[in-house]
Amino acid sequence: MADIGSRGDHVGAAPAAASGGRSLLWRTSGLVAAIVLVGLFFWTQKPAFLSLGVILTMIRSMVSLGIIAMAQMLALLAGELDLAVGALYGLAANTLAAFWLGEGLAPTSMHLAWALLITLGVMLAAGAITAYATTVLRIPSFIATLGMFSIAQGIELFLGNAGNFNPQYSATPPPEGQVSFFRTLGSSELPLGIPIQVVWLVGVAIVFYVLRHKTVFGFRLAAIGENPEAATAATLKVGRYKSIVLMITALASGLAGLLDFSYTGSIGPASGLGLTFPVFAAVVIGGSSLSGGKGTVIGALLGALLLAELRTGLAVLGAGDRVQLVFVGTITIVAVALDHVTSRRQGRSFPSLQRGAAAGSGETAAGAG
Repeated sequence: MADIGSRGDHVGAAPAAASGGRSLLWRTSGLVAAIVLVGLFFWTQKPAFLSLGVILTMIRSMVSLGIIAMAQMLALLAGELDLAVGALYGLAANTLAAFWLGEGLAPTSMHLAWALLITLGVMLAAGAITAYATTVLRIPSFIATLGMFSIAQGIELFLGNAGNFNPQYSATPPPEGQVSFFRTLGSSELPLGIPIQVVWLVGVAIVFYVLRHKTVFGFRLAAIGENPEAATAATLKVGRYKSIVLMITALASGLAGLLDFSYTGSIGPASGLGLTFPVFAAVVIGGSSLSGGKGTVIGALLGALLLAELRTGLAVLGAGDRVQLVFVGTITIVAVALDHVTSRRQGRSFPSLQRGAAAGSGETAAGAG
């Protein structure tokens, strides 16, 4: 057993060392430079872009994006992709609202704490289902999570009968103390008007940073994404690691949905459906590779910040949602194209999302677990 552990650590350490160094420094520096240049451009066009109010709006808009992007980075690191994040964001908020307020299909209202526990269970179940489909049934993760996207969206509609939830206008309003506590979690402010959501983002970022960069778990995820067959041969429990990251993406999506529900005070069945693509864009812009084995917490956060900056700046200039979608899509295509060129030079290819599922199931069949 000691030999198994040492071989696993060795396999996990190699990709981490290879992905470090000058390449990472150049990419991070490039992202920072892009953020500065984009900010300067918007400032020259509209000086109000650098006003405190606009900056706080931009920061607030990147919190949910950043939280989910860091989790998606871990999934891509292991060679997987979760396309259900937007729907799970909305499912978490609608599940909490339905059981807390006793509306929709919920049989009765209940204490906030119990509603939160039920929501946690729903997120874990969603992650477990996609993990089972990916690692045991050999369904590529982007197909399994696309199916979960539809399932989660349908459950949202069932929960609220396609209506909106708002504690203030509920037929059975919860105690004021519970409402105040819940709203404080996402809508209170620190000095200078800094949103409390920033504290959540920093806290989650620290957890993800330690998990990705300071633990054997993170190193082994990189090894699995880099070469799942070699990781399986080295007795790494590939299926288990992939299952964990898919459950992490579900939990992160749920947390983001609850924080935004806390901030806005209301939630509807369509909440979060537009998040899936921006999250993917932020992670790819931040340096994660579709071929697996690459990705950093700093990169995911910088990608989310750049995307939030672009969307906020375009809004300040009066550009509509359609223009923003064109910009985000264009940037994503460029980022994916650059990743594709880099992967081909390294003799790697994109289908890791498929071969990763096969490796996970192969490990299960072999009994490595």
